[in-house]
Amino acid sequence: MIKKTANQDLTAYNTFRMRVKCHTFIEYDSVADLIDIDFDTLPKPVKHIGGGSNLLFSGNFGGTILHSAIKFIYILPEDDPMYSSDNEVLVSVGAGVIFDDFCKWAAENGFWGAENLSYIPGETGAAAVQNIGAYGAEIGDIIRQVYCYDTVEEEFVHFNADECKYGYRESMFKSPEVRDRYIVTNVIMALSRKRRPRLEYGHIRTALGEVLGVPGDKVDDCEALTPELVRETVIGIRKGKLPEVSEIGSAGSFFKNPVVPEEVFLNVKAAADGAEVPHYVTDKGIKIPAAWLIEQCGWKGRTVGNAGVYGKQPLVLINATGKASPQEIIDLKNHITDSVRERFGIELHPETEII
Repeated sequence: MIKKTANQDLTAYNTFRMRVKCHTFIEYDSVADLIDIDFDTLPKPVKHIGGGSNLLFSGNFGGTILHSAIKFIYILPEDDPMYSSDNEVLVSVGAGVIFDDFCKWAAENGFWGAENLSYIPGETGAAAVQNIGAYGAEIGDIIRQVYCYDTVEEEFVHFNADECKYGYRESMFKSPEVRDRYIVTNVIMALSRKRRPRLEYGHIRTALGEVLGVPGDKVDDCEALTPELVRETVIGIRKGKLPEVSEIGSAGSFFKNPVVPEEVFLNVKAAADGAEVPHYVTDKGIKIPAAWLIEQCGWKGRTVGNAGVYGKQPLVLINATGKASPQEIIDLKNHITDSVRERFGIELHPETEII
């Protein structure tokens, strides 16, 4: 069923809680509905959103906002040719499913692969576009295929994971050439019945060791280790450092962690006034936590007007009073990027999409 609304209030459709409206709002709850939408006649621009957890409206949206209410989770039959091993579980998830609901479903059924991604806000379709990630895992790691509606050719298509060109918070769907052309309808994800914990990132291993009563280096071998336990631990860590979007408006991590060449990293060390620079070596360079750069510039916990930097995690910009305007968030973002550039010579880029 297609629901079309004029002058729709979008406060409930963006986690920053920006009080903005759009000219036209269309919500649909089946794949077939997309065939019945005449994209050529819709007020432009046309933007498809998920839960609005990774975007900032810069003001009222003069075009059309599309939103999926396609909600299903089912396991593909065992004779499906996409299966590559007996331990694999292939799951089709509708684009409108809250992604954490899928993570919860997977963990409760004892399937490995999605537990590190628990409690990331947003919907599954948008998660596949953004390539969300946390604690050493990305959704691109478990995606097998993404099914879409091509609004240009007016046909249904699908892409294998390698065709999606997943990278750090990037995918083919975000490239300028095809941005907003494909509407994700459902995603096939590959989970595992076989134990495969990923505990190398952050404090997950240490926290699990405390829960299980074993040293951190013995966690992997502990029979009591389950996807549910990893999920609960990840949620506990996230709640300790990130605001609840139901209480404080935000879009989660606002900036990407910069990946820089060695010479830039050495410049950062020189500008750090003796402080140790946290970093991770990747195949594309040295990744420096944006949160550390922002904190070193004195922004952690600061507010400017109604906008602020979260006191527990400076990577998160917040609607501090609930009354922030889009421009206040944008101005704060600009102040922070200027500070980091001036001190460290690094240009921060937003992970959050500004529209």
